[in-house]
Amino acid sequence: MTAARALIVCTNHAQHFSNTQKTGLWLSEATHFMDSLEKKGIVCDIVSPRGGHIPIDERSLKLTDFTNRRYYENPAFRAKLENSLHPQNVDASQYQIIYYAGGHGCMWDFPDSVPLQNITRHIYENDGMVAAVCHGLSGLLNVKLSDGSFLIAKKHLTGFSNTEERIVRLEKEVPFLLEDELRKRKAIYHKGFLPFVQYIEIDERLITGQNPYSSRKVGRKVVEEMFEK
Repeated sequence: MTAARALIVCTNHAQHFSNTQKTGLWLSEATHFMDSLEKKGIVCDIVSPRGGHIPIDERSLKLTDFTNRRYYENPAFRAKLENSLHPQNVDASQYQIIYYAGGHGCMWDFPDSVPLQNITRHIYENDGMVAAVCHGLSGLLNVKLSDGSFLIAKKHLTGFSNTEERIVRLEKEVPFLLEDELRKRKAIYHKGFLPFVQYIEIDERLITGQNPYSSRKVGRKVVEEMFEK
């Protein structure tokens, strides 16, 4: 396989609106995706909107999950979470893949990160792959291509649904409902028949997953689409 690099985008934001609940990265949305890529020899770097420390949503620290435990107990991975790259220090030309991991925190700091939008546009317009899962889709809301159009406009995609947000009772704790905003951008939104079941959508070089259970499948599909066809 041709050597490749992937950029994993994680949130710096750690608090819900009410300040009664902490949030951050949903761990498996990073680890399951990275595991799929690293097994194929793809190097994964981690970036965040501000660089530096990435908080982990405590609810996602399920170390009975073998992949979570293997990464969480790996000093090199933990160091990447503590010292994530700053977007302004990233050379987008070095990456063929960008992936936005979720967790409620990214609803605050993903949408308005212009440097991340620029990186995403560069990768996509140079035949790279853009992927995202769950709330990570918020990072694609404002990405514009060189012609001024939104990247996700008229694209088939998925992401954390309004139904799922209401089931976890956090619909009033987030700045917006992701499904609604994706539709406002004229994306062609799809979701699984049942909530919290693995579900992905593929639209050429855009691959998206609905919820945390979809992360590994998104990773496998990225590898398949880029290197195994």
